Amino acid sequence: MELEVYKIDGSLSKEKITVDESVFGVTPNDHAIYLAVKMYLANQRQGTSKTKERGEVRGGGKKPWNQKGRGGARAGTSRSPLWKGGGTIFGPKPIDHRQSLPKKLQNVAKVSALSYKVKDSQLVVVEDFNFEAAKTKDFTAILKALKVSGKKILLLTNSYQPNVYKSGRNVDRVKILEVEKASTYEILNNQILVLQRSALASLNSSYSKNLATETTNA
Repeated sequence: MELEVYKIDGSLSKEKITVDESVFGVTPNDHAIYLAVKMYLANQRQGTSKTKERGEVRGGGKKPWNQKGRGGARAGTSRSPLWKGGGTIFGPKPIDHRQSLPKKLQNVAKVSALSYKVKDSQLVVVEDFNFEAAKTKDFTAILKALKVSGKKILLLTNSYQPNVYKSGRNVDRVKILEVEKASTYEILNNQILVLQRSALASLNSSYSKNLATETTNA
């Protein structure tokens, strides 16, 4: 499979990059994608909700009144869950929501997501670019030239490029990540996936090697 490479001025370069069908042209595994997305969203949860039970509320050590002779219900503490200012019955407690998946299944999910992007014509490959200084104006000019301006975009770079990141971080609906940090969820959660040429090559080599290793081990 060959993918066109665009210049930053929006024109097609004379170069085409050959990618592995096993990475960008597979039949997507929807269940693997579902599990990977569910894992990602679960791992974003803090799980820190907490209320105090009666034994954790400050005060209430003294018995409010005598056990008998008052004509009212007995009470041992003013921090009973029945009283205002008391503890909470069956309230939320901190919980670890983290989930995990086998690495092999995560690879299947990511490859399926990339194949969906190619299949739906939502993947754009652009030549590598960087800026001498952070310039949002220059960054948005590239998006306009590629005719993707205004859409929800994920730009993947092969390595951390501070000036590119700073140029695009304030642009609405644009996210910039290093290619190795992009999850299945982030690859799918956009209208256009923009890959710098070196990032595409990195994806192609790493996942084709992973899949080849998994096939050999199987």
